[in-house]
Amino acid sequence: MKRREFLNASLQGSLAVSASMFLPARLLASELPADITELSASKLSAAIRARQVSCLEVMQAYLQRIDRYNPVYNAIVNLAEHDALFDQARRADIALDKGEYWGWMHGMPHAVKDLANVEGMITTSGSRVFRNRVATSDSALAANIRGEGAIFIGKTNTPEFGVGSQTYNEVFGATASAWNPMLTAGGSSGGAASGLGTHMLPVADGSDLMGSLRNPGAYNNVIGFRPSVGRLGGGDPTNRSLATAGPMGRNTEDTIRLLLSISGPVNGQPNAISDRLPEAGQFTPLNLQDIKIGWMGDFEGYLAMEEGVLDVCESSLNILETAGAKVEPCMPDFDMAVLWRTWVDLRNLGRSGALSMYNDPAQRKLLKPEYIWEIERSLELTAERIYDAQRARSRWNQEVVRLLGQFDFLVLPTAQVFPFSKEVHWPSEVAGREMDTYHRWMEVVIGGSLAGNPIVNVPAGFDELGRPMGMQVMGRFGEDKKVMEFALAYEQVTDFLQQRPNLVAAD
Repeated sequence: MKRREFLNASLQGSLAVSASMFLPARLLASELPADITELSASKLSAAIRARQVSCLEVMQAYLQRIDRYNPVYNAIVNLAEHDALFDQARRADIALDKGEYWGWMHGMPHAVKDLANVEGMITTSGSRVFRNRVATSDSALAANIRGEGAIFIGKTNTPEFGVGSQTYNEVFGATASAWNPMLTAGGSSGGAASGLGTHMLPVADGSDLMGSLRNPGAYNNVIGFRPSVGRLGGGDPTNRSLATAGPMGRNTEDTIRLLLSISGPVNGQPNAISDRLPEAGQFTPLNLQDIKIGWMGDFEGYLAMEEGVLDVCESSLNILETAGAKVEPCMPDFDMAVLWRTWVDLRNLGRSGALSMYNDPAQRKLLKPEYIWEIERSLELTAERIYDAQRARSRWNQEVVRLLGQFDFLVLPTAQVFPFSKEVHWPSEVAGREMDTYHRWMEVVIGGSLAGNPIVNVPAGFDELGRPMGMQVMGRFGEDKKVMEFALAYEQVTDFLQQRPNLVAAD
């Protein structure tokens, strides 16, 4: 089989079958593709370890691709100097010559979301306030990735302080969807998802407060996984924070491997989930005939949805039903308007830490209006409102537990609109309904964020204009493995992850 023929064949086959969860010791010589960047992260790892491709060749291939496409899609920012990266790749090859293997990401290029620190690199957080801030140490997430042998090539773009599900900022500009450079990549992990969809990155990390792993996953036709709060440490499973970091991948297998890399160790973090996830080889696709899914849709018309979103998702649910899963309509016994007020108050409470920037006139004028609005809303919060929001959240979590006693998974569309123009900061209207805040169009994700449960975005298909959409699949708290095993099974019965965009190269 010729190298190019192998590439096409391997991309058409499912990478999620249980046998693929064990990295092969060596690919056949004829199986190496003409373009190294077309290998999945897991297969790339196997090829590097078997010395079938050098780390230098991998770095050269990825930097060539970045040079060709990043000027159009703007996924990767603060890219390091090529020569310095080539030197690091050569050192990775020398280490292998000496029998040193650093981890499954040995010599692989990686870009961390620009909200997390990487020692020696600029962390702007998408803000002009910090456009020249150089990190003096690694964040815990970056340290874990470095410990797997990755080479940091730069950062992935994010909206200012991660605020908003549209990745644009005044430092680097807007990031485009891999499927259409005129449309948004979503956010706030938009650079990560676009980097995956364009194959400028083998695998990517992100974070999620209000859908920031899920929404860009949908808008770039890749996997985005929000772990149980506390899975990565730093959270409190008994009083769950609203945000968590998480992995993204071109397929489920790669996502699982990065999850295992960033979810441990958690020594010295008493609020972390104590149980450890098993090795990647112990993740196997679920038997869909044993699965019962609660389809929440648009909460019986409560949520405004762009025409076609529900149709795309329900078409994918039909595939699951054909494969044996049971899908039933599901509506929470909860006042969804109360849930929204709860979300807004608790989210705004988290902005109180930004008061120092707000109180500094020179810095305040550099902040985007939506961020200022959230800080000002935090100043209006009273102890009574915070108490009421916390009580409502507790009631919601109890309702989620009840529903997940009836269903294995709860499913919703990942967004209420398809990817829109990257020149539009946020949709002011959806399906004829005015959005009263800049983030109301992503209300569909707040139930999962408030619950703190594991949620995976899986690609659901495309509308007639070729715009991608996803579904968010939520499981029981702590059952991250089962959620990812559902994604493995879903990947076996659908072909969305094998579909590729027609990329536009820089002139």
